[in-house]
Amino acid sequence: MADIIKRKVQEHLISKTDFLSVKDKLNEDQLRVFVLNAINEVCKKEEMILTEDERVLLIRELVSAVISFGPLRPLMEDNSISEIMVNGPRKIYIQRKGHIGLADARFDDDRHLLHTIQKILAISGSGRRVDESSPYVDFSLSDGSRVNIILPPVSLSGPVITIRKFSSEISKIEDLLDRQMLNKQMAEFLVASIKAKLNIVFCGATGTGKTTTLNVLSRYISEDERVITIEDTAELQLLQEHVVKLQSKPTNIEGKGAISIRDLFINSLRMRPDRIIIGEVRGSEALDLIQAITSGHTGSLAIVHADSPQDCFNRMVTMILISGIQLSVDEIRKQIASAVDLFVHTELFLDGKRRITHITDTRYLAGENKVVLEDVFHFRQQSIESDNRIIGDWVMNKKKPSFYEKFVKRNVKLPDGFFE
Repeated sequence: MADIIKRKVQEHLISKTDFLSVKDKLNEDQLRVFVLNAINEVCKKEEMILTEDERVLLIRELVSAVISFGPLRPLMEDNSISEIMVNGPRKIYIQRKGHIGLADARFDDDRHLLHTIQKILAISGSGRRVDESSPYVDFSLSDGSRVNIILPPVSLSGPVITIRKFSSEISKIEDLLDRQMLNKQMAEFLVASIKAKLNIVFCGATGTGKTTTLNVLSRYISEDERVITIEDTAELQLLQEHVVKLQSKPTNIEGKGAISIRDLFINSLRMRPDRIIIGEVRGSEALDLIQAITSGHTGSLAIVHADSPQDCFNRMVTMILISGIQLSVDEIRKQIASAVDLFVHTELFLDGKRRITHITDTRYLAGENKVVLEDVFHFRQQSIESDNRIIGDWVMNKKKPSFYEKFVKRNVKLPDGFFE
């Protein structure tokens, strides 16, 4: 009920009032009165009744969302900006269409910036804290945007905020096609791979579109499946109804109570999952992921920071080695090749476009006792124009991949002649 009223009030403020043009000129008290009048009008029109406590809470939520960002508010409301980077009070950088530049916004001083940081933390509802004793924190906002804050003394540039904004404009595979992130054949193949419950690792550098790609493809998971997501910071935005979201927990002020990704992953195996999605694999949980997949938990999706599919594979070997398991490197490589069907690698190019550069099959050659990574698709760059525009196209390998039988087993159809 509260969410319905909140949504209707927001729609009323935007479409029926001059709120967007006057909000920057109003102080906090004037904003409260403006919002209260909107709530009263919506309740009267919709014949809804709010208690005094509900009314106060709704005013607080709507006003906080406007005032909490301070000088960052116009940047948060600009949909063309994908990232905001605050390097102390005087230097605020933004990323727009893949390119970084200095913004006009400024904070008065460190105190003003610190005050804004605490307000952003408060409206996030994350329950996280940041101060000199715990000088960095990761959390998500209600719209899915990810925030990282780091303070002095570990930051020598003053308080630093990095906000990766969530884009609601990219929600289906057609949106990736419109942005030329992949071609039609690749889109058909990736959607089919999700339906066939392939185990897929998404890799790439920071800000290349790994999580966006995973979010889009997760839309094609069947509604009949129970999905469990595990993250450090909530970034995954799944549309399915049957989703259980788990989030790791840092130590408390006494240095106790931490719950790791690995702890959550082990617990998730007892929760009857059809799919397990890990926001980012960065440690010994890689071993649990591989063992879970090989023991029957297929259709898992995960993210790994890496510069190429080969680097991703090597990183996973290293992560399993540091878990302390008594296996040879060859045996670990064999296990990863057996578990992971596809590596999907994304990259941010010089022209500001994000592209899927590799969709790579992992194949274990038993006779030769070695693992081979073979691209099903890869992007071939041909030239760079004077305006930094990249000229190139995707190349497909028509050879049947090692996991092709999974398409057959799950009756997932690919277009005739897709593979040889």
